[in-house]
Amino acid sequence: MTAPDCYVCGREAQFGELPPRECVVFDELWRVAHAFDTAVPGWLVLLPRRHVTAVHDLTDAEAAALGTWQVKLSRALRSVTGCVKTYVIQFAEAEGFAHAHFHIVPRMPGLPPEQRGAGVFGLLGRPEPERVTADQADHLAHSLRAQLDASPQKPH
Repeated sequence: MTAPDCYVCGREAQFGELPPRECVVFDELWRVAHAFDTAVPGWLVLLPRRHVTAVHDLTDAEAAALGTWQVKLSRALRSVTGCVKTYVIQFAEAEGFAHAHFHIVPRMPGLPPEQRGAGVFGLLGRPEPERVTADQADHLAHSLRAQLDASPQKPH
C-alpha cells in the first residue's frame, strides 16, 4: 500500500532506480536511506517499505525486525563513523513525511551540548553548503553496506 502524497512512498515506487544513499540496505520490510538535508555524515532513516503512519500499525513481522535493524545500524555506524552512540528518534509529523520512519543518528565525540539530544535536529534541514553531499552520502552508504555484509545475519 502506498499513499500518493507521501514522499517515502514516492521514493519506494522508484526502488530499483534509487542511488546508494537512498537504499543503503534493505530487506522485504525495511529500507535504509541517508538523510538528504543533514550536516551529519551517517544520519540514517529507517523506513517501512509499505505506508504506515504510526508505530502501532506495524505488523508483528515489521515490529520484530525493527529492533534488530536499529541495533545493526547503530553497530555499523559506530564502526564506520566512530560515533560514541546513536540516537534513535521517531516522530513522523512533518508535512509530507507522515510515513513512520526512524532517524538513526550518530552522536559524534565532541558534539556541542546544544546539539545533543533533541538539539541534534538543528543539524537537519541545513543550507546546501553545510549538508553532506550526495557523493559523501553514497560513499557512506557503500561503507555501511560493507560493514553490514560482514556481520552475521546480513541484510540485502
